[in-house]
Amino acid sequence: MHEIRMWTDGVPVEEEALKQLRNIASLPILAGHVAVMPDVHLGKGATVGSVIPTERAIIPAAVGVDIGCGMCAVKTTLTASDLPDSLAKIRSAIEAEVPVGAQLHDAPLSLAQDGPEGMALNLRMKALKQRLDELRILDRLGKLVRPQRIWQQVGTLGSGNHFVEVCLDERGSVWVMLHSGSRNIGNVIGEAAIGDARQYARERGLDLPDRDLAWLDEGTRQFDDYINAMTWAQDYAATNRAVMLHLVLKVLRSRFGKRFAVTEEAVNCHHNFSNRETHFGKSIWVTRKGAVSAAAGELGIIPGSMGAKSYIVRGKGNPASYASCSHGAGRRMSRSAAKRQFSLVDLAEQTRGVECRKDAGVIDEIPRAYKDIDAVMAAQTDLVEVVATLKQVMCVKG
Repeated sequence: MHEIRMWTDGVPVEEEALKQLRNIASLPILAGHVAVMPDVHLGKGATVGSVIPTERAIIPAAVGVDIGCGMCAVKTTLTASDLPDSLAKIRSAIEAEVPVGAQLHDAPLSLAQDGPEGMALNLRMKALKQRLDELRILDRLGKLVRPQRIWQQVGTLGSGNHFVEVCLDERGSVWVMLHSGSRNIGNVIGEAAIGDARQYARERGLDLPDRDLAWLDEGTRQFDDYINAMTWAQDYAATNRAVMLHLVLKVLRSRFGKRFAVTEEAVNCHHNFSNRETHFGKSIWVTRKGAVSAAAGELGIIPGSMGAKSYIVRGKGNPASYASCSHGAGRRMSRSAAKRQFSLVDLAEQTRGVECRKDAGVIDEIPRAYKDIDAVMAAQTDLVEVVATLKQVMCVKG
């Protein structure tokens, strides 16, 4: 059994998550201790909020099915005084530009008319299309892969805990922040690789504590196929966020004119991914499932719920956490439990002052279904320092 190191002082951790962590720690492919972030909670196979080092192997279910899911944020020249009393029209305009939930664009986007930035995004999408044809994992998926849909989903939000927000920092500056991932194609790739790993485990007669902890070994065709597809999906997810950010900024630029500009380069970070890195003198695979890279000086984003504060942070490069930090507040209860416990009155109260949906379709995203973001931040002061504290005033969800 490998060691489990936890950054959870003052933060509750469910027993089911602890059991999952012990299952992970028992695996023979681990290259060191398991690092547990303060937003840890039950996941599929591997806990969300865990950092898993492996040697010459990767666990596809630990990466998850929303490969490359992450955050993007940018500071603007607008201030609180520039915003109208009601943000309803701005929310509607963003929802008209960025499809949410199961919606997608009517046709793949072409941003050539949007100047150099649009042209650069077009080139990124073109490069992704060329690389897609080389992904061997897709050859056997047939009708599950619909190329037109893949490109219609670039620049779309999805549902669940994905969001687009307008936020204010401590000085009243306006930020745009969003959260999304690799959409359906990431899910298809993830499920295919999880299936490959389970089959690989059966063929070798492995006795696993959880079948979703099956892994792929370096040197196998399945491993190589997955690495190529996973890397592609991570780049697709980052491009999806970049395109969405571009669309949201276009809305604000149209609304505010010359008063609006971006003041700093966007922070764009994954929190469901795996990467080859060097830690404690060894080259290993580091899988962050619901965790963000926090190398020394590296900027990251730790959001709260749709009614709580969020943080722009700078990593401290703590070696014990494999230079990682939490990816958010982390769920305190399941979606079904939140729907049973809370009412629409609760939702309206907990999102008071935020222009957002307040209907039954998002009640599972109610703020109190999540852990206290202040406690989560207090538990990881040795992992990150806070650069800016944000509070949302508008939130778009699918």
